Amino acid sequence: MQPVSWVTGGALGDSDRAYDNLGAIAGAKTYPPRWIAAAAAFREGLVAQGRARLGLSYGSGPRHAYDLFLPEGVPAGLAVFVHGGYWKAFDRSVWSHLAAGPLAHGYAVAVPSYTLCPEARIADITTEIAAFLDRASAEVAGPIRLAGHSAGGHLVSRMLCTDVALACAGRIDRVVSISGVHDLRPLLATAMNETLRLDPEEARAESPALREPRSGTHLIAVAGADELPEFLRQNLLLPTIWHGLGARTEAFEIPGRHHLGVVEDLADPGSPLTRALAGG
Repeated sequence: MQPVSWVTGGALGDSDRAYDNLGAIAGAKTYPPRWIAAAAAFREGLVAQGRARLGLSYGSGPRHAYDLFLPEGVPAGLAVFVHGGYWKAFDRSVWSHLAAGPLAHGYAVAVPSYTLCPEARIADITTEIAAFLDRASAEVAGPIRLAGHSAGGHLVSRMLCTDVALACAGRIDRVVSISGVHDLRPLLATAMNETLRLDPEEARAESPALREPRSGTHLIAVAGADELPEFLRQNLLLPTIWHGLGARTEAFEIPGRHHLGVVEDLADPGSPLTRALAGG
């Protein structure tokens, strides 16, 4: 793990460029097809072993479903991965292979879909993820560990906030926010907000950095060292604020990883990212 340092000055500048990961990463468009193929092959293998339960329902909406992957033997607990895509892209089928790392550590792994913007507002998605967690937690005993990437990092961090109604909250012993967006207010100035439909009130209400963590919170914030500066800033923001509110927080950067590459380390049981989520 690489220690984090941060020096900044001046204004954010071009908000669209600050959050434009696809524009900043060479070959960015090649990543989703590769993920989709790897995820499909992974699911096929787990289905053949009788270790996959696909399309489980957590609500009445067409995207209220999750896949559950089971380890060999009795699960050590439940690990969750919530995908990113700026709350407006992707579904659970793209990310199945990222369950490989936590599975190797003995965790069952649940991967949900959720309603996307603009059909849903971000506050609605927060409520959906809470409903998913309460449903999935009934399937697997033991501690719950959450990971989410980018917008998913925002969503899993929201599960630690005192204003979110969550029956299983007492079982969550660790949350890993990977390249998470923890303060939504800068997004008000971006073109993507035409789809997100954030207003200042919702941006404040849905920002984990402006909310209080539950007692006993353990948050780990992780980013690739080669990420855009705004994501490095967001990565440090929430641990810094919540540390002052009594939470146990950590932050680190992974050398040689950018915004799209960093999340792939979850597929590796021995990676620092997987150890952060599923280690002791």
